[in-house]
Amino acid sequence: MRVLIAVTHLLGAGHLTRAAALARAFVEAGHDAMLVSGGFPAPMVRLDGVRLVQLPPLRVAGTAFATPLGPDGEPADAALLNSRRALMIETLASFRPDTVITELFPFGRRALAAEFLALVEAARALRPRPLVLASVRDILVASSKPERIAEAHDRVAALYDAVLVHGDPALVPLDASWPLDGRTRAMIRYTGYVDEGSRPAPAAARAGVLVAAGSGPAGLLLLRAAAESARRRPDLGWQILAGHGVPESDLRAIGHALPEGVLGRARPDYRSLLAAAALSVSQCGYNTATDLLATGTPAVLVPFEAGDETEQRLRAERLAAHGLAEVLPEADLTADTLLRAVEARSVAPAPDAHGFDLGGARRSVEITAALLANLQRMSRGPAAGTGSDPLDRALNEAASRGRQVQFFWRDDDAVTATPALDRLLALAAAHAAPLLLAAIPAGIEPALGRRLAAAQNVSVAVHGLAHRNHAPSGEKPAEFGAHRPHAELLADAAYGLRLARERVPGPVLLPVFVPPWNRLAPTLAAALPDLGYRGLSAVPEAPVPGLRRIDATLDPIDWRGSRSLRDPEALLRDLAADIAREPSRPVGLLTHHLAHDPAIWDFVEALLARLFKHPAIRALDPRELFDDAAMDTNGPSPHSSVPQIARTG
Repeated sequence: MRVLIAVTHLLGAGHLTRAAALARAFVEAGHDAMLVSGGFPAPMVRLDGVRLVQLPPLRVAGTAFATPLGPDGEPADAALLNSRRALMIETLASFRPDTVITELFPFGRRALAAEFLALVEAARALRPRPLVLASVRDILVASSKPERIAEAHDRVAALYDAVLVHGDPALVPLDASWPLDGRTRAMIRYTGYVDEGSRPAPAAARAGVLVAAGSGPAGLLLLRAAAESARRRPDLGWQILAGHGVPESDLRAIGHALPEGVLGRARPDYRSLLAAAALSVSQCGYNTATDLLATGTPAVLVPFEAGDETEQRLRAERLAAHGLAEVLPEADLTADTLLRAVEARSVAPAPDAHGFDLGGARRSVEITAALLANLQRMSRGPAAGTGSDPLDRALNEAASRGRQVQFFWRDDDAVTATPALDRLLALAAAHAAPLLLAAIPAGIEPALGRRLAAAQNVSVAVHGLAHRNHAPSGEKPAEFGAHRPHAELLADAAYGLRLARERVPGPVLLPVFVPPWNRLAPTLAAALPDLGYRGLSAVPEAPVPGLRRIDATLDPIDWRGSRSLRDPEALLRDLAADIAREPSRPVGLLTHHLAHDPAIWDFVEALLARLFKHPAIRALDPRELFDDAAMDTNGPSPHSSVPQIARTG
């Protein structure tokens, strides 16, 4: 791949550091990476093998991100911004990347929206079109204005293929800091943390207090408090590192009366120093937190909070909640409070192994490669061929024998009206395709019922109760698995049906049970008829007495990998083989509208168009499958390909 990463860091160097680490990961995997940097050069950032294009640099004063300053310290004028934009487009045209990644935008850098939009729109106009990704850290700073958040979501939906979130949701999911809508949530790909540093060998014995205050002047408060603490308690063995962005005059004043070697500049061997320290004192930027996770060093965190910044405080609190740090709010920071925090943390138990994912650089490369491969496959399309295609052959063979291939469509996880649901319903209407919508009873909002009232050919099934995983650690997720007491399973299944009837009134609701993750205990399956259920839909298994059953056989999402589209050619081969192998079993398409990215939507739309124009395909309507006539114990099934099971008792 040729990968272009565009980044502009305006305050510290954290954004550039992470973007450079990603670029190096692409290079190490054998790809060609170009970094387009719009901030001031940072001497500590490594660019091994990465091509660099330096734009006329920008920075900000304090936290005034809306007013970027040029190299002369004056607000950037139109000429400067135009020159940056022109250089970005020129670089794109000459490099012709397969993938374009914008760091932070469109979730941030609103002041530079014009140049990022120009880059992305120019990329989308290239043929073949490159993959377009957004790259964000684990925590974002959301605007207080809902219209700005909606604007970011609209840009993601219109211009991007996916969003790489460089974090581990087990520590902090993105929606802890940013209110995601359904469209954007479906496009998120968690990569794990991008670990910038090496993995030094554990020190034989840890000693001393290591203080690091970021790369710029934002850490001056911490530097001053740490220097005064070192003057008062030199016995603790202090080493204080200031960023290269701290002015020399400030550094001299901070270091007054400190012994030689206590105060210095940031060093490239910081990770090794951290691994050998008994205690770390720092802010809680992304790279600092990753350093702490990698070394396991006990920490006192003083998160940067000026200008209503919330990112570092949230990250620090999440680390503290896992016993990995103690938080000292910046507003409370003095030499006295810092010394008390250091002393308290020094006698606290050592942190346990955390298990959070630090493989974000490698994983980002893997996800990008998979998404690009899907985009390239989809550019060729899953359209029907000339008859030599396996799916064509299977359908044509069925038609030649006068046999119909029955088609069933189920979509899971509905709770409310969303743009993704609108798209799903429009797609079903366009093909007159009956749809069974599995809704999560505990999450159903009134808006869902109102939206479905105007929909045609849509029925609702009961998708468990709350879609909550009750499986023990290490086992596959399940809400209604055999590990739970039978009485609990019965109670939750009965309550799910009751809630669904209350929240989705009218004939649109069918008493059909759809277990989350398609897993349920056999004892519960046997008891469903006594709870009032008439049908069951999961994955193909043995029939259940008293229930009409129809299952999902084709899920296009790569849940264990990219969470985007599985190999579309393999999907079509599997579908063809299923039709040829079991001609009496309906094709059961399973979709998840809230999890669809553009590649998945494109595949589903093309597949439906292909299937519904073939004369061998017959759509099954869930309302006919699960109505009273279909459950009649005395008559044959009107759909002979669906197992007809007599109700017992």
